[in-house]
Amino acid sequence: MVERERWGMTDAPPVTPVPAALPSRLVAEAAGTFLLVFALVGAATSTAVFPDEHNTLGIGLLGVALTLGLVVMIGASAFGPVSGGHFNPAVTIGLAVAGRHRWADVGPYVVAQFVGGTAGAAVLVLFAGLGPATALQSTLDGGFASNGFDAQSPGGSTLLGVALAETIATAVFVTVILRVTGARGSAVPAPVVIGATLTILLLTLIPISNASLNPARSFATAVFAGPDWLAQWWVFLVFPVLGAVVAGAVGRIGRTSRADDATVEPDAPRA
Repeated sequence: MVERERWGMTDAPPVTPVPAALPSRLVAEAAGTFLLVFALVGAATSTAVFPDEHNTLGIGLLGVALTLGLVVMIGASAFGPVSGGHFNPAVTIGLAVAGRHRWADVGPYVVAQFVGGTAGAAVLVLFAGLGPATALQSTLDGGFASNGFDAQSPGGSTLLGVALAETIATAVFVTVILRVTGARGSAVPAPVVIGATLTILLLTLIPISNASLNPARSFATAVFAGPDWLAQWWVFLVFPVLGAVVAGAVGRIGRTSRADDATVEPDAPRA
């Protein structure tokens, strides 16, 4: 019963926790985004080579996708009770559109996420610079796991293809978040569902755009990879946010005709 109550699986209205002070929430968002970028990009640039007779330890595409899923589960469990565990400007904006986050806090959250994500990428650049003489240049020349379209897409996807993929995938992701963290909750802990969703979406999107769904993650790598990658970053700002806004708007409309999320207040921990 305790576990069911924790994840909103009782018939009684959920108890809304008192939100932490804004500075504490911003630190949690920065820390969670740092962890996300550090783990994801670190796996993608250091160990995500496909195993062959010369390398038996490469984790491949599946390993990268699982890394993100696991790190989101961990981050949401560790920092979600403090800040809600967004770690993504698109998620923050989508939740605000849905009425699940205060608009006044959107700007500070987004800034914290960009700072944390960029710091995570900077530490990886530092590690590469302290490695073999060619490690840093090789990492950056390879794009540093940045997102792109046309020649900078892993599969050569066009701008339109990437835009559609990022919009739809982010809309799906934010919809899942809204559903599993609503008043009715989920039979499975929300961080597990959210992390598993990201794993599946990455497996779909890595060949298309190298999988963003997160403007802070995209900026964190593009700013180090160089001007060619940074010039395409706008795509991974505009279209994930667009997908999140669509999901948030649909979620908000749905709340007007059902009591599912009516008792969940903005800024209640969501993961």
